[in-house]
Amino acid sequence: MKALVLVDDDSDKYRAPALDKGLDILELLATRENGISQAEIAKSLDRSPSEIFRMLDRLVRRGYVRRTEVDRYALTLKLFELAHGTPPLQRLIAEAMPLMRQFSFETEQACHMVTYDKRRLVVVAQVDAPGYWSVAIRVGSVIDLLDTGSGHVFLAYASETDRRLMLQEDDGTSKEISPALTRHLAEVKKNGHERMRSLQIPAVINLAVPVMGPMGSVVATLACPFVERLDRHNLGDTQYAVEQLTVTAAKIFSGSSENLG
Repeated sequence: MKALVLVDDDSDKYRAPALDKGLDILELLATRENGISQAEIAKSLDRSPSEIFRMLDRLVRRGYVRRTEVDRYALTLKLFELAHGTPPLQRLIAEAMPLMRQFSFETEQACHMVTYDKRRLVVVAQVDAPGYWSVAIRVGSVIDLLDTGSGHVFLAYASETDRRLMLQEDDGTSKEISPALTRHLAEVKKNGHERMRSLQIPAVINLAVPVMGPMGSVVATLACPFVERLDRHNLGDTQYAVEQLTVTAAKIFSGSSENLG
């Protein structure tokens, strides 16, 4: 009589230990600017030196890792080249658009995506609210850092050095951030979103959340020009919209196919 084999129904049932080991090494090397020795890699990953040596040998031969003159290992640019085989902005928009449409369907509000490029914020994708009315912003529009929800999110998550560079004018001078805005940006980062009355359009509340990249940096923002519906009181308030916007942003890089809940 054959033994009955039970398969655990969990997310780890299709493990690939060798692949996990290689990815662990790549992720560790990504955090070390000047490389790291084989012994340090083994210690950091709690692996034996021999298994780390075999994996490093394969990664070096495939061009993902290089060995320096002082017997340290560092990433090459191969991962960068692979990531840019397709224009990254196109991939980002393609991943975001179905999720943005779902957000608009759930909330009956418009939304748009903003990226930062050369000290400018540019709207790169936009979805109208369903129905016959919508408050929206045109794709390609350039918006300000200091008086928009998306601008506040980018500034809130930027380091002090990056923040100064973002606020630098073309003539070399820099815009100043008031102490009040500095305190507000700290709250934006703490809360994980911006919620502010529009400084351009009456009755609009700007909602914005960060779209975090795989390395923990803000690669874009998702924003919603929220307008209260007088004819539809069952659609939820700004808190509900912020929650849905946050879920949408989190899913853009996760590759999840689940519906927004």
